Amino acid sequence: MAAAVMPRLDARELGRALRAGIHRVLANQEHLDRINVFPVPDGDTGTNLAITMTAMLGVLRGAPPDHAGRLLTAVADAALDGARGNSGAILAQFFLGLGDRAGHLAELSAAQFAEAVHGGAAYAREALADPREGTILTVLQDVATELSRLAAAGVEDFRDLVRRALARARDSLEATREQLDALHRANVVDAGAAGFVTLLEGVSQYLDSGELDESEIAFGAVPSEPEAAGGEARLEHRWCTECLVSGEAIDHRRLREQLAPLGSSLVVAGTRRKVRVHMHVADPRELFRLAAGFGAVSGEKADDMQRQQRSTAHAARRRIAIVTDSAADIPDAELERLDIHLVPVRLHFGERSFLDKVTLGPEEFYRLLATSAVHPKTSQPPAGDFRRLFEFLSSHYETVLSLNLTGTVSGTRQAAESAAGRVAAHARVRVLDTRNASAGQGLVVMYAAECVAAGLDAEAVVAAVQAVLPRTRTFACLATLDYAVRGGRVPPIARTLARWLRIVPLLATFPDGRVSIGGVLFGRGRLTEKFARYVGRRLPRGRRYRLIVGHGNAPEAGARLLERLTQGRDDIDGAWLVPLGAALGVHGGPGFLVVGVQEYRPPGTDRR
Repeated sequence: MAAAVMPRLDARELGRALRAGIHRVLANQEHLDRINVFPVPDGDTGTNLAITMTAMLGVLRGAPPDHAGRLLTAVADAALDGARGNSGAILAQFFLGLGDRAGHLAELSAAQFAEAVHGGAAYAREALADPREGTILTVLQDVATELSRLAAAGVEDFRDLVRRALARARDSLEATREQLDALHRANVVDAGAAGFVTLLEGVSQYLDSGELDESEIAFGAVPSEPEAAGGEARLEHRWCTECLVSGEAIDHRRLREQLAPLGSSLVVAGTRRKVRVHMHVADPRELFRLAAGFGAVSGEKADDMQRQQRSTAHAARRRIAIVTDSAADIPDAELERLDIHLVPVRLHFGERSFLDKVTLGPEEFYRLLATSAVHPKTSQPPAGDFRRLFEFLSSHYETVLSLNLTGTVSGTRQAAESAAGRVAAHARVRVLDTRNASAGQGLVVMYAAECVAAGLDAEAVVAAVQAVLPRTRTFACLATLDYAVRGGRVPPIARTLARWLRIVPLLATFPDGRVSIGGVLFGRGRLTEKFARYVGRRLPRGRRYRLIVGHGNAPEAGARLLERLTQGRDDIDGAWLVPLGAALGVHGGPGFLVVGVQEYRPPGTDRR
């Protein structure tokens, strides 16, 4: 018996159809990541669409409005808040267009649906500073044109309407393979357009069957395809940058005009009161600065697309990805060599917010710290920052290991664990507490990455990290307690006593992860030499060591400390000098010195 004609789409059926479509996209996330070559082959289109659509699911799975138009409006708002990447921002703008055209309709007829999709396609195109054919924009327009043609021809059954629009969408998608040179060279279709077609496939399947299958997605071993499409290219605009701008009567055109010279792939999506900005830039700081002229900026993020490209290329060789937070102080060359992924700590100077080591480098940080009337505050990376990176890496690696700042002083590890539990492929994500900070945390992370490079499997890497934790410590010399007092970490009386007694407190990490007073130095003269002797006495002969010395904008003092620690010793396997980031530097201030020490055994040779 043929199914009854469906002449109208109410809120319940619309919501269930969208859920079916979104679930289909989530199931195809890895494939979409691996065919992503335009505008940049950074392998994250599936991840970005998955994060955007998961935000939409929050509305659809809750208590959605019993009104189709209001449902579309709520979904569009959720998409705008959760949008990630070029494709996510375009999709959010598409749904804003749907809601704008159909927001007043309790149910949708075929003609009304066609008109709404036409509006959505137009909105999506208007959001881009440089719209290109052969992308999701082309497929959206082709679907809108086909729906209008079908509705004008008298097609009233939604099942037939969507089924025939889907056929046109598939043809349009296949044509993208020849419309852009990057797609033609890689012999793939546009990943963002493929995501939209996948959404439409799920919608059509639900309308035809009436069955909504939201069972847990079973992810197979990575890679699901031989290799990622495209290849690694040197990027002029390295950072994929996003933020939300909230204000009154935001002028989209003027905002696009001011931002356009900064880079490429600019999308300005949203309403007059809330705008999602996406852009590829060389300097994220300038984008955030200009955006702040239009309203309050929040949700700043900047992803390193050069490193993302490298990850997609390395995934076939390295089955494990290593992640840490920017509280870890690691030499830049080692970050690159070992392909370590960094999630930045947030830093706030009053109303001004920064991403540690991304939009605020160490030198500028210490300059601001010394001159700002407002003492900065640090905040752990939100779980969403970890989740976005975990989702991306899970599409390219079998396992993701996140090694984070000691849980005794920060909620960073908990944020990472929360994110890991929400990743679709969460079984692949492991979160470990380094029980360390700064340079010591950096040594633990470097060791884990070296274990990966040496070919150890995930369980062996975890075991090796657990074994090295009690052999890794961090020591810090607080030349002044002024900044710790300003930040509320130390009471003023402690500073007064230290000055009166002429002592310099030393911080240290302990095997259980505590950060506490580890000793004191007497007298304020020749601090570097005294600190070097203090640390040196804790490095008994007959073992091998690695060291990282960090400095708070005091490279000469840092170099002198490193020289004193290594002088006359042949048991140092590696020693590095790094500028300290904001996570610990905010409490130590300019002149702050830190030493991370690790009793070192090459990967694969460790014995507990």
